[in-house]
Amino acid sequence: MGRYDGRVAIVTGAARGIGAGTAKRFAEEGAAVAIFDLDEAQAAETAAGLGGAAKAIGVGVNVADAASVEAGVARVLDELGGLHVLVNNAGITRDNLLFKLTEEDWDSVLNVHLKGAFLMSKAAQKTFVEQKYGKILNLSSISANGNRGQANYSAAKAGVQGFTRTLALELGPFGVNVNAIAPGFIATEMTDDTARRLKMDVDEFRKLNAEANPVKRVGFPEDIAAAAAFLCSDEASYITGQTLYVDGGAKI
Repeated sequence: MGRYDGRVAIVTGAARGIGAGTAKRFAEEGAAVAIFDLDEAQAAETAAGLGGAAKAIGVGVNVADAASVEAGVARVLDELGGLHVLVNNAGITRDNLLFKLTEEDWDSVLNVHLKGAFLMSKAAQKTFVEQKYGKILNLSSISANGNRGQANYSAAKAGVQGFTRTLALELGPFGVNVNAIAPGFIATEMTDDTARRLKMDVDEFRKLNAEANPVKRVGFPEDIAAAAAFLCSDEASYITGQTLYVDGGAKI
């Protein structure tokens, strides 16, 4: 028996990286999983490779568009037969110093991270409240505490933490737990792209970030997936409104 037998989970931005790792963990623990991503073909490919006994589907969704979100959630309810867990992981970066940061850079990052979490949570809570059960997990970041060149990303991720606490207050009486994870440096395609943008060797970039925390290693999607699997389980039913930093101690 897996912790998620009979459960249905949506993970946004899950075609690769942290989202894909989290979706894989849920599938391995028995959940039926819907991978939401802008790239439906990649989402479907990732879903097909998840493993696990339950069904997995890939769904093309723009989390910053209400109609797209509503259609995606409706498809999950129809094809997978329910919804119990929502992981708001979708995100992008448009890093730059403030004087170089464009309005488009600001809007695009806030729209995906913060508006996306809002729209997805609003769509999912209809089912959660009706069935008096649900788990919402939002992905914040250690950058919520401030990071040079990431005014847009830091603002979005700090906003996610406030959003999490507020939803916990609103939805707790209806059997819905709402928490967040704030990852530190995680080795993914996104952070590798950052290294290349900075004209740094990927391995050297990872080494420098590993040296910046007490455990002296970088994180991997599996580290976030393990925390997500706990926070969205019934074992964590007395935990809500919290942000768990999974960062190798970098916040200490």
